[in-house]
Amino acid sequence: MAIRVSNILNAKHILRRSSSLLASQGIPKGYFAVYVGEGEKKRYVVPISLLNQPLFQELLSQAEEEFGYQHPMGGLTIPCREEVFVDLASRLSGL
Repeated sequence: MAIRVSNILNAKHILRRSSSLLASQGIPKGYFAVYVGEGEKKRYVVPISLLNQPLFQELLSQAEEEFGYQHPMGGLTIPCREEVFVDLASRLSGL
Protein backbone atom coordinates (compact mmCIF):
# COMPACT_ATOMS: atom_id res chain seq x y z
CA MET A 1 0.00 0.00 0.00
CA ALA A 2 2.82 2.42 0.84
CA ILE A 3 4.37 1.85 -2.57
CA ARG A 4 1.11 2.73 -4.32
CA VAL A 5 0.66 5.88 -2.26
CA SER A 6 4.28 6.76 -2.98
CA ASN A 7 3.67 6.30 -6.72
CA ILE A 8 0.67 8.62 -6.60
CA LEU A 9 2.58 11.27 -4.66
CA ASN A 10 5.57 11.02 -7.01
CA ALA A 11 3.32 11.26 -10.08
CA LYS A 12 1.46 14.26 -8.65
CA HIS A 13 4.77 15.95 -7.81
CA ILE A 14 6.09 15.41 -11.34
CA LEU A 15 2.83 16.68 -12.81
CA ARG A 16 2.87 19.77 -10.61
CA ARG A 17 6.45 20.62 -11.58
CA SER A 18 5.76 20.34 -15.27
CA SER A 19 2.41 22.16 -15.42
CA SER A 20 3.76 24.97 -17.62
CA LEU A 21 5.24 22.43 -20.00
CA LEU A 22 1.89 20.60 -20.12
CA ALA A 23 0.07 23.81 -21.01
CA SER A 24 2.48 24.43 -23.88
CA GLN A 25 1.78 20.91 -25.20
CA GLY A 26 -1.98 21.49 -25.35
CA ILE A 27 -2.85 19.34 -22.33
CA PRO A 28 -5.81 20.78 -20.43
CA LYS A 29 -5.73 21.33 -16.67
CA GLY A 30 -6.72 18.14 -14.84
CA TYR A 31 -5.19 15.84 -17.47
CA PHE A 32 -1.78 14.35 -18.23
CA ALA A 33 -0.14 12.62 -21.17
CA VAL A 34 1.02 9.01 -21.25
CA TYR A 35 2.70 7.00 -23.97
CA VAL A 36 1.31 3.51 -24.48
CA GLY A 37 2.25 0.51 -26.57
CA GLU A 38 4.61 -2.40 -26.79
CA GLY A 39 6.35 -1.36 -30.01
CA GLU A 40 5.54 2.07 -31.34
CA LYS A 41 4.18 4.27 -28.56
CA LYS A 42 1.02 6.34 -28.96
CA ARG A 43 0.29 9.42 -26.84
CA TYR A 44 -2.94 9.61 -24.81
CA VAL A 45 -4.21 12.46 -22.66
CA VAL A 46 -6.07 11.08 -19.65
CA PRO A 47 -7.74 12.60 -16.56
CA ILE A 48 -5.63 12.91 -13.42
CA SER A 49 -8.45 11.16 -11.53
CA LEU A 50 -7.08 7.88 -12.93
CA LEU A 51 -4.17 8.19 -10.49
CA ASN A 52 -6.54 7.22 -7.68
CA GLN A 53 -7.67 3.99 -9.36
CA PRO A 54 -6.00 0.76 -8.12
CA LEU A 55 -5.81 -0.76 -11.62
CA PHE A 56 -4.11 2.35 -12.98
CA GLN A 57 -1.73 2.34 -10.02
CA GLU A 58 -0.82 -1.21 -11.00
CA LEU A 59 0.11 0.04 -14.47
CA LEU A 60 2.24 2.74 -12.84
CA SER A 61 4.01 0.07 -10.79
CA GLN A 62 4.75 -1.89 -13.97
CA ALA A 63 6.05 1.26 -15.62
CA GLU A 64 8.30 1.92 -12.63
CA GLU A 65 9.66 -1.64 -12.75
CA GLU A 66 10.38 -1.44 -16.47
CA PHE A 67 11.57 2.15 -16.86
CA GLY A 68 12.21 3.51 -13.37
CA TYR A 69 11.78 7.26 -13.63
CA GLN A 70 13.75 7.56 -16.87
CA HIS A 71 11.03 7.20 -19.49
CA PRO A 72 12.40 6.91 -23.05
CA MET A 73 9.60 9.01 -24.57
CA GLY A 74 10.26 11.97 -22.27
CA GLY A 75 6.94 11.41 -20.51
CA LEU A 76 5.17 8.68 -18.58
CA THR A 77 5.36 5.44 -20.58
CA ILE A 78 2.91 2.61 -19.83
CA PRO A 79 4.22 -0.84 -20.88
CA CYS A 80 1.08 -2.56 -22.13
CA ARG A 81 -0.81 -3.16 -25.36
CA GLU A 82 -2.63 -0.10 -26.60
CA GLU A 83 -6.04 -1.81 -26.73
CA VAL A 84 -5.69 -2.97 -23.11
CA PHE A 85 -4.88 0.57 -21.97
CA VAL A 86 -7.75 2.13 -23.95
CA ASP A 87 -10.21 -0.39 -22.50
CA LEU A 88 -8.97 0.11 -18.94
CA ALA A 89 -8.80 3.92 -19.15
CA SER A 90 -12.28 4.18 -20.63
CA ARG A 91 -13.76 1.92 -17.94
CA LEU A 92 -11.98 3.79 -15.13
CA SER A 93 -12.83 7.26 -16.35
CA GLY A 94 -16.49 6.36 -16.87
CA LEU A 95 -16.56 7.08 -20.58
